[in-house]
Amino acid sequence: MASENGVILDKVLRPSAPLRPAILVAILCLVAAVNLAIALYFVSRGAWPIAPFLGIDVALLAWAFRASLVAARREEHVTLTHATLRVARRPPRGQGDEVRFNPYWVRVEMAEPPNHWSQLTLWSHGKGLKIGAFLAPEERASFARLLKNALRQARETTA
Repeated sequence: MASENGVILDKVLRPSAPLRPAILVAILCLVAAVNLAIALYFVSRGAWPIAPFLGIDVALLAWAFRASLVAARREEHVTLTHATLRVARRPPRGQGDEVRFNPYWVRVEMAEPPNHWSQLTLWSHGKGLKIGAFLAPEERASFARLLKNALRQARETTA
């Protein structure tokens, strides 16, 4: 499993991708057209105060789609060598951070069986780091098993 340069595990964790932007625009246009038809009906009946609420509805949906696309750009890069376990986080906006652990002292913790609230936590010297919070529970559990096996291999073999 280890490569020539001593990397035992090199994995990039990303959230599930939302729909393609073209599909989101099509959905937004469909909702806008339906809301426009409803607004025109109510305005023709004299109930004009309903129209702004239908416009706000479309604007909020557009904002939610945009937020979804932005949030999908975050990632966590986990790299394990014999000497270091490195977790580099890249948020959707702003500066990322990097945390390094000695693999001999890292403990991987996740509740079994995995559920929505299960968290994957790396513990070392009394400090915890939660990773993969954006993953589905089964994906988090699978990555936890992969990381535990890789850490076991890093501890057993010598560089």
